[in-house]
Amino acid sequence: MTSFEFLLLTLATFRLTRLLVFDRIFEFIRRPFLTEVEEDGEVYIVPKENGLVGWIGELISCYWCTGVWSAAFLYACYMFVPYSDPLIYILGIAGVAALIEWVVQFRV
Repeated sequence: MTSFEFLLLTLATFRLTRLLVFDRIFEFIRRPFLTEVEEDGEVYIVPKENGLVGWIGELISCYWCTGVWSAAFLYACYMFVPYSDPLIYILGIAGVAALIEWVVQFRV
């Protein structure tokens, strides 16, 4: 693996993890596994507490956990799935764009 491919996979992992854990577009995927709990006027999102649903809820509510599985998925695609390059490139480019947007927001 070249340094460029490593960087690309890193950025793609960053973006896929953000999509799964935080972005509104994937909220419909998280909804069956998470519950909103209100406590002292604050709303918290917590995993549901039963079996596989609870385990998946834990996974997608934890940025670090999801990051590991996202990295494993993308690396497996890179190694074993022909024609997975467009997915990895798109997520990598979107990762760079997200980082640029973050920098621009703090400079304005």
